[in-house]
Amino acid sequence: MFLAIDCGNTNTVFAVFKNDKPIIWRCKTISTRTADEYASWLMPLFKHAQIDFSDISSILISSVVQDANFDLERLCTKYCDAVPQFIKSPEIDLGINIDMPNPEEVGADRLVNAVAARAKYKCPIIIIDFGTATTFDVVNGRGDYAGGVIAPGINLSVDALHRAAAALPKIQVEKTQTVIGNSTISAMQSGLYWGYIARIEGMITRMTEELGDKPKVIATGGLAPIFIDGTNVIEAVEADLTLEGLKRIHERNAARNAIQCVSG
Repeated sequence: MFLAIDCGNTNTVFAVFKNDKPIIWRCKTISTRTADEYASWLMPLFKHAQIDFSDISSILISSVVQDANFDLERLCTKYCDAVPQFIKSPEIDLGINIDMPNPEEVGADRLVNAVAARAKYKCPIIIIDFGTATTFDVVNGRGDYAGGVIAPGINLSVDALHRAAAALPKIQVEKTQTVIGNSTISAMQSGLYWGYIARIEGMITRMTEELGDKPKVIATGGLAPIFIDGTNVIEAVEADLTLEGLKRIHERNAARNAIQCVSG
């Protein structure tokens, strides 16, 4: 079985592809979490899904948290007896050209999302990922990853507003029926929700002008379903885009390695 691991700034996602379908578990990203702690958390979840650590034969990791990588790798080698590969490893063929001066700067998750989106949609594409940061990533008309935009995530904005203004409560992100709020909480919710909608629409407009071609706009991340309800610029939500990208990259490299073994 194939295990995909997506280690983000907020959550770490584990997905075992059983009969080509992902079984997904999430935990809070803690960079100091040890391999044994990961294993003790995963063991009952694997058991419930009738999976054993020994069933895992290959592992691919997308990580933006460098300090977590050692113990994620240790988890794989100690408990699954499998050496994992990392997306940013030079041995990994992503199957997408990175049209940037310094390709190594691009986050692993952004590249994986681009691979998955390009496989499903006609280019050009803009991928909005509502994570710890809100990112806008571009796959241009040639199918190349061409950069994008990194902005503060919505939950960072919520926390910053609460911390910086003592009189303002911490609120839930939700769509308001009107833009003009008639209470402190509704005014804050409107500012966050409709302010983010304005950011999305404005950013897509400007990025489209620079591309010179109308892109397909898709969204991923936990808050994506909330925002698609407030704008028509987002055309689709892909909840598991990163996991789909990891699976595609794994399959591409497994096939390449098999050919090399045969030819060798």
